[in-house]
Amino acid sequence: MASIEMIEAARARLDGHVRRTPLLSSPFVDEIAGRRVFVKAECLQHSGSFKFRGGWSAVSALPPEIRARGVIAFSSGNHAQGVALAARMHGVPAVIVMPIDAPKLKIDNTRAFGAEVVLYDRIKEDRDEIGARLSKERGLTLIKPFDEPLVIAGQGTSGLEIAEQATEAGIETAEVLVPCGGGGLTSGISLALEARAPGLRVRPCEPAGFDDATRSLAAGKIERNATMSGSICDAIVTPQPGNITFPILQRLCGPGLVVTDEEALQAMAIAFSRLKIVIEPGGAVALAAALFRKDEIKGDTVIAFASGGNVDAEVFATALERFG
Repeated sequence: MASIEMIEAARARLDGHVRRTPLLSSPFVDEIAGRRVFVKAECLQHSGSFKFRGGWSAVSALPPEIRARGVIAFSSGNHAQGVALAARMHGVPAVIVMPIDAPKLKIDNTRAFGAEVVLYDRIKEDRDEIGARLSKERGLTLIKPFDEPLVIAGQGTSGLEIAEQATEAGIETAEVLVPCGGGGLTSGISLALEARAPGLRVRPCEPAGFDDATRSLAAGKIERNATMSGSICDAIVTPQPGNITFPILQRLCGPGLVVTDEEALQAMAIAFSRLKIVIEPGGAVALAAALFRKDEIKGDTVIAFASGGNVDAEVFATALERFG
């Protein structure tokens, strides 16, 4: 199981390879939200998202002889790029299984990092089966996107940064809003904050119709999404919370927050105009929750995690045209 000790060890392996992304703020954003809002701009991380942390953590922890054979991952794009870049930086091959409807930018970037991309139909095919089969056939090590302790530990290093930056900003209590797919990032940050900043509480954030973590927390058991397509927030559309991540969410997180795709697009436009950063739809749901679910949030300070910025130009243009 993931732990604060594993997160600290991952941080040591990431030292010198990961960016300490900034905690941004704007009085204009504060006015809309009705409280102080700080944005953890992980969209500025290597590969354009927090997923580089987990990718490097997992790849760097492999024994050299195992790592040399190569790694495989399945992802709609951000985990793909994070693992592909980490593998390239270690000089080992990577195979990435991606849905055929993933944003073109994410597919192109994954290939540009040197990975072999295997496309699949997420409606008709099972990515877990494809990944397991290719792993066995080629002797590759499978790096799961969220239900893997080493990946959770890598994502948790961003939580250590939040704890330090909150202290620097004089923040003792706050709700930390985190985009949630399978729960790797959310659980990693929760573990880090439990140990280093217990006054900060994590709230999972999801798009409407794909709120499996929110529903699972409310029901006290893992619940699945009815479908795997239909939201622009592709980065956090997963079948259900992980078997490893959900118990951590259940123990440490507050209730989930759910926003619409339109609200995610509006948050993207606000982030661009007021914070000068580019966030993809799935990475914008936490900021959207801070802005548009203010009655469901307690306290005078909130930290919203901007988890990724890998958005196709057409989608970003739509956000700016509607809300810019």
